[in-house]
Amino acid sequence: MSLIDADLLIDNASQVVTCAGPAPKRGAALADAGVIPGGAVAVAGGVIVAVGPAADVRARVRARATLDAGGRALIPGLIDCHTHLVYGGDRAGEFELRIRGASYVEIMAAGGGILNTMRQTREASAEALASQAEPRLREMAANGATTVEIKTGYGLDLESELRMLAAIARLAALGVCEIVPTVLAAHTVPPEFKDDPDGYVDEVVSHILPAAAAWHAASRFAARGIRLGVDVFCENHAFTVAQSQRVLEAGARLGLAPKIHVDQFTSLGGVEMALAAGALSCDHLEATTPADAARLGASGAAAVVLPACAFNFGNTQFADARGLVNAGAALALATDHNPGSAPCLSLPLVMAIACRYQRLLPAEALNAVTINAAHALGLADRIGSIEVGKRADLLLLKAADYRSLAYVFGGRSVCNVDNVGNVDNVKNVTNVINLINDPKKSAA
Repeated sequence: MSLIDADLLIDNASQVVTCAGPAPKRGAALADAGVIPGGAVAVAGGVIVAVGPAADVRARVRARATLDAGGRALIPGLIDCHTHLVYGGDRAGEFELRIRGASYVEIMAAGGGILNTMRQTREASAEALASQAEPRLREMAANGATTVEIKTGYGLDLESELRMLAAIARLAALGVCEIVPTVLAAHTVPPEFKDDPDGYVDEVVSHILPAAAAWHAASRFAARGIRLGVDVFCENHAFTVAQSQRVLEAGARLGLAPKIHVDQFTSLGGVEMALAAGALSCDHLEATTPADAARLGASGAAAVVLPACAFNFGNTQFADARGLVNAGAALALATDHNPGSAPCLSLPLVMAIACRYQRLLPAEALNAVTINAAHALGLADRIGSIEVGKRADLLLLKAADYRSLAYVFGGRSVCNVDNVGNVDNVKNVTNVINLINDPKKSAA
């Protein structure tokens, strides 16, 4: 038997939790985390080349370096498939208003909410926006995120939306995480179009989306095979189903990946429209009907639920995650990090909330932030599970049991984070192993 040459062998893991299986995982498969007790993983060139029981992997691999996992659990890197990480300022004052009884819609109607952040974002340079977002991105990585989607949507004009994309590219160049960009120019109607929302949709469709597509085509995101997403907020006080359809279809014609904020407060029929438009994911879903849950279950789209948002609002109405799973939907979880409704930077905390308030099992929650979150970004062929041929985005937990990621909350369950671009340095590593996110290769 010829040996497999590897740069690194990660040995002596209590569990190798693969999250492997046909993507996306649905129904009963979502509760299978693919646990290999006493497993090992071998990596070459930033790609997984062997995984299995430790004795088997050791017998098949010749490694230049070995990392002793110390009896800890090894899991795939976490994927945050819905964030608004780039913005100016904060909205701590609105947090206090909500505690006093003001609703999100009331704050938004009074000029707060998204428009509040819009004003602060428009005043900031791309460099300043990236500088403000960098500590947030690093905190996400410290909590286990290895891939993060980041949306625009606080510029709401051509110049500011492109400046947000430039800030997103600056973050990608740091090499902290893999970044997936999404243009959300249709987040809300800006003041300039207050009395002409259809006119703003015309601006998005005719000018902002084509400019964003051209920016993406010339970026290193495109060179790395990472699509630009197009998103829209389909909701009362935002965009109608017909307006949202125009945005998604215009983006799709430009080669952008359609996704939608839908059913956060009101079910308007946006799910059915988005699925017909080829949506990669439908996100929020707090007000989704059983009929639309069934539509999601019969579709290829991911159903992305965002429990930190309802938690932050103090709501009792979370998305019906169990109903979506029972309907066969490809359930994913994300932080929805944003300055107003979900200032959360921890996917493990999102998992903890989902387990307690949405009755997900720990295995379901883990699959929802790994393989299914990868599916929500169209990247399940390269990340999201520990399988031969996939990128070596791997996390070493502090505990021996992967369920601790959702069971323990309020702290960090992941060992201290480092990017390891050079296996010659692994002698000092007892933390996250991320062999592919070399800053030299990151999108710019």
